[in-house]
Amino acid sequence: MSKKLFILAGEVSGDMHAAGVIAELLKQKPGVRVFGIGGEKIRALGADLLYDTRQMSIMGFVDVLRHAGFLRKVIRELKQLIRSERPDAALLVDYPGMNLMMARFLHDLGIPVIFYISPQVWAWKEGRVRKIRETVDRLLVIFDFEVDFFYRHGVKAEFAGNPVIEELGDVVLPSSDVFRRQYDIGDDELLIGLLPGSRKQEITMLLPEMLGAARLLHDERKVVFLFGRAPHLDVRWQDHVPDGAALRVFECSSYEVMRYSMLAFITSGTATLEALCFGLPMIVVYRTGWLNYEIGRRLVKLRNISLANIVARGLGAEAQAVPELIQHDASALRMAGLAMQLLDDRGRLEAMRSELLAAKEKLAGRAPSKVVSRVILEYL
Repeated sequence: MSKKLFILAGEVSGDMHAAGVIAELLKQKPGVRVFGIGGEKIRALGADLLYDTRQMSIMGFVDVLRHAGFLRKVIRELKQLIRSERPDAALLVDYPGMNLMMARFLHDLGIPVIFYISPQVWAWKEGRVRKIRETVDRLLVIFDFEVDFFYRHGVKAEFAGNPVIEELGDVVLPSSDVFRRQYDIGDDELLIGLLPGSRKQEITMLLPEMLGAARLLHDERKVVFLFGRAPHLDVRWQDHVPDGAALRVFECSSYEVMRYSMLAFITSGTATLEALCFGLPMIVVYRTGWLNYEIGRRLVKLRNISLANIVARGLGAEAQAVPELIQHDASALRMAGLAMQLLDDRGRLEAMRSELLAAKEKLAGRAPSKVVSRVILEYL
């Protein structure tokens, strides 16, 4: 009888990171049946998915409350599926709200729980450590500092390596000269990146501000803008361009934005870590609904919220490797003003680039797809 693995990867980034693990697992044990929740990358590997990550892209306290009925339905159906299928092991990837709830259910059924990409309890909701200690059999983390954090809280965590670095190792892009010729961009034109995120809420909140900043920069500098659109989102950036703005904006992949831009506006999230790996100087922005912000401001313990700053400077650091503009500060005027300061100080940009590349080296050296798949195989 073939072995069964339940998987729950509720976000686009989780689908991407888990796909490498599943691909490696199936090389070693081709007959494993994978089922649960994932995205197009996991589905392409033959997984049977009850729901797609696009349906699960819900963020913020208010949004969760608004979709509470749907989320309860998903949990109910997942529990029914697990009872009937009785998987040999479960791989829970990030997505802590639902995954910690499912970890308890799986643990009570005697199903081994492997949690890959830990909840960021070092930033907020530290009380979740107890749930992890009680319900998770193997905790595989992607930042080296997490091992010590969990050790201090009585949890054994294993550093698997960082999937972002592993995935970027497979990215091949042409030279800057080739890219500029492709889009007819002059050598004297500055390239500024716009990466507003992969969720609709992020796009709605931040893309108009980014384009407003682009207009202000366009009035002062000879610039061309690269817009990185998440592949699963149907977004027309043109709909958000300020009236009368004659911007040159080229739509391309997020990795092209990171490879060719001199500076970028990036919504806080996994993209800031990816940009760190490219050594891309950035201005990190974040904005959410006022109620989400007020709740989060009282719960989050860290001064810096971006992964770029946390990896580069450490958990408790107040100083920043890259600037962050949060909530009301994430305005077109503030973004453009800060960008012009950086563009006028090439030495600061180079120092930022060097620090980010040095920070990348702290996470390199392991292939998490192999590490995590080997752990799963211990239970199959």
